[in-house]
Amino acid sequence: MKRFIAKRLGYACVSLALLSLTIFLFVRLTGDPAILLVEPGASKADLEQIRTQLGLDRPIWVQYGTFVSSLVRGDFGQSFYYRTPVLELYLSRLPNSLLLAGAAMTFSLLIGIPTGIIAAVRVNQWWDSAGKIFALLGLSLPSFWVGLVMILFFSVYLGWLPSSGSGTALHLVMPAFALGWYFAAAHMRLTRSSMLEVLGSEYVKLARIKGLPEALVIGKHAFKNALIPVLTLAGINLVIMVNVAVVVETVFAWPGIGRLLFEGISFRDFPVVQATVLLGGTMIVFVNLLVDVLYAVIDPRIRYDR
Repeated sequence: MKRFIAKRLGYACVSLALLSLTIFLFVRLTGDPAILLVEPGASKADLEQIRTQLGLDRPIWVQYGTFVSSLVRGDFGQSFYYRTPVLELYLSRLPNSLLLAGAAMTFSLLIGIPTGIIAAVRVNQWWDSAGKIFALLGLSLPSFWVGLVMILFFSVYLGWLPSSGSGTALHLVMPAFALGWYFAAAHMRLTRSSMLEVLGSEYVKLARIKGLPEALVIGKHAFKNALIPVLTLAGINLVIMVNVAVVVETVFAWPGIGRLLFEGISFRDFPVVQATVLLGGTMIVFVNLLVDVLYAVIDPRIRYDR
């Protein structure tokens, strides 16, 4: 196990190094941030002064070297637009994203997994058909469209829920649903397919032949073994919810990481975009590692030391 973890950590470092180079180059294709930071009608001398202050007048490889050396020290730079350390800005938005992602994940698991189990147990019946429709709509409808429809219906017409912002539990309802429906549909489909595969296995048939109650067969023997792919998807989805809920957070003006990334791209705030993408990539890499290690806990047949 130790050898496996060490190898995966090595792969993680290589992945993050490539990610740092990729995002560093890509953000510079969006344009010159100095143009957005000066007043209209500013002279070329003013633009050059801003570029010098930001360090954008140096060769690209020198900028990257400075960027990497700062990362090694844990310094993600200072925001061009907000004039504050990027890490401090990121950490101030992170709790809101965690709250939204936690609510959306709770909704997706509470709806997706039971629906998938029932659809697999009652395959080709009306519940299975309803579950397929639910999953199809969740995977097909864009989250921003779902969010706008909910704002129109529950905020404008009915006046039940606030249309944007944060601060109360009511502010969380619509963003969590708009973000979580897609993932609930994904969890439902994966749970259903995994359960159907396990329910047709020999050990489940043997458990039924022994006369065990159907609830025990499904809950203990079938679902436990069908949980592995669902766990993988849920772990990755939680990190995705935290880091890339850009559209939902923008539609509902939710002050999280996704909206910070959108603002960074809009303002050509290179340090903000770089830090947000890198920290999100770091989360994904280490959650992948954690999920792989948890495999061995759930399924003792898996051995990483071979």
